[in-house]
Amino acid sequence: MSTLINISDRASDAVALPVPPLEKQERLLRNLRELHSVIVAFSGGTDSAYLAWAAHRALGIHALAITAISPSFSAHDREEALAFARAQGLRHELIETREFDNPAYTANEPDRCYHCKAELFGRLAKLRAERGVGAIAYGANVDDLRDFRPGHRAAMEHGIAAPLLDAKLTKTDIRSLSRHEDLSTWDRPAAACLSSRVPYGTQVTVEGLSRIERAESALRDLGFRQFRVRSHGDLARIEIDKPELQRALQADTAEAIAKLVRVAGFADVILDPEGYRQGSLNAALKKA
Repeated sequence: MSTLINISDRASDAVALPVPPLEKQERLLRNLRELHSVIVAFSGGTDSAYLAWAAHRALGIHALAITAISPSFSAHDREEALAFARAQGLRHELIETREFDNPAYTANEPDRCYHCKAELFGRLAKLRAERGVGAIAYGANVDDLRDFRPGHRAAMEHGIAAPLLDAKLTKTDIRSLSRHEDLSTWDRPAAACLSSRVPYGTQVTVEGLSRIERAESALRDLGFRQFRVRSHGDLARIEIDKPELQRALQADTAEAIAKLVRVAGFADVILDPEGYRQGSLNAALKKA
């Protein structure tokens, strides 16, 4: 793990990297070349963006980045993915996925992510067969093994490659290498689908996710970078990253947050004093 890079420093100056991450990158590029052609599941987040860039470098026109569009994928994330693909000259296409047609997905049990990824990988497998592509890859990395990720099971069942994991790349490695390669996503805030804002056992609906998306867009317009709007019925529980939380708690800002989130469709709003925690709704699973 690199100790020479402070990823909170947003300066664009060139950064010297220690050898190990660069060795991992070379291993990644070699492994990708051995696939001959690949479809990359590309959401536009830091991990999948780095993987899509690496596949493009290794395979050129034989690498295709695919972004899945559904009600759980925000318009903001879609625009980020499109902008990155244009900037990097990626072969890039959008497809629609229909996980909301599956009652097992909308029931929002702890295996919800499995059903989402099964839908995605099933559609990518069909596309792979139609176009004669060598493999499908997604952006799982070493750190993902430490969290509850049912989607990994869907990936294994569909024979999806995990090149970042095979190269033993950590999240810190990926951010450091992305910065080294001047990728705009190197310090992008952690992202997840909108359904991850809804507690397990509460049905996921298109209308509910639209409300969450409007509320998060309002927070983004207020200048916040890393946050979540957790939806508990008509109550919005706002998690804001610790470095930004103090500003959020200032009276004028807190009032603006509450007003805008109510305009988005929530009746009640609270600011969580613990701040943003990635996967905080998984805490109930750990207790169980």
